[in-house]
Amino acid sequence: MLKPEGIVRRKMVLFFIVDTSGSMWGTKIQAVNQAVCEVLPELQKMSDGNADALLQVAVLGFDNAAYWLTAEPQNVDAFFWKDLEANGGTNLGDALFKLNEKLSKDGFMGHASGAFAPALFLMSDGCPNDDSYKKELEKLRNNNWFKKAIKVACAIGDDAGCSVLEEFTGTPETILTVHTPEALKKVIRFVSVTSSQIGSQSAHVGNRQIDAVESKQDSMIGALQASSDQFTDDSDADEW
Repeated sequence: MLKPEGIVRRKMVLFFIVDTSGSMWGTKIQAVNQAVCEVLPELQKMSDGNADALLQVAVLGFDNAAYWLTAEPQNVDAFFWKDLEANGGTNLGDALFKLNEKLSKDGFMGHASGAFAPALFLMSDGCPNDDSYKKELEKLRNNNWFKKAIKVACAIGDDAGCSVLEEFTGTPETILTVHTPEALKKVIRFVSVTSSQIGSQSAHVGNRQIDAVESKQDSMIGALQASSDQFTDDSDADEW
């Protein structure tokens, strides 16, 4: 799709926040790698067809420490996923600290034409083994970009700390639990596409365009509830 001359699109960043601790080794991390690679072309088409929003991706992994795979958000048409590997512990506190740093205009949210509220997608199969996550989460909750963001989490397997994930998203309605690689792939595709669609929408009041941030998390919850049957694990499928 050709963009009108002189039109600068606002960016909308989709954050993948991925637990890469040792318990994710094997089919879990393989499913994450495969699913994100498969959904990228769909996100690229979505971005190409949106005259208002430029979709970007940022990736934060965490095990013994958190690390950015992207020095800055990457346009989806130029982004190449580098497969994640799994080992080490689950230092969620460091991930929340690094996320808070980048959710700022001096970090990842600075853009000449402004930015839509981001989408934050957290995936984990366990509980934090650090003592700092509650303190860092409290700081993050005071971040205005975090307050306005679409927040969804995926609990991978029965050992995932759903209560911790709920602390992150703010509501149990945005926690999706999966037990098979295929269910995880479905969740990653749905959340990636749907949060990007909702997050890159604008509302108009008279002649003034505004970002309808207050309703976007509610819109995401509605989309998850309407599509919940899509995420049911196949009883015949192989578990982890």
